[in-house]
Amino acid sequence: MRRTRRNHAPGFKAKVALAAIRGDKTLAELAEHFDVHANQISEWKQFCYLENSG
Repeated sequence: MRRTRRNHAPGFKAKVALAAIRGDKTLAELAEHFDVHANQISEWKQFCYLENSG
């Protein structure tokens, strides 16, 4: 059975992206912890870099 599509709040995305940028855990570990796909974390991380690059 398919999971319903989830919309994540901007604060949650930022928290996950910052955890990925910190680099304490691997993407796989973060994906398991936050229950999102690793590719999604990479996308949010990249977006964070682009938004803050000026």
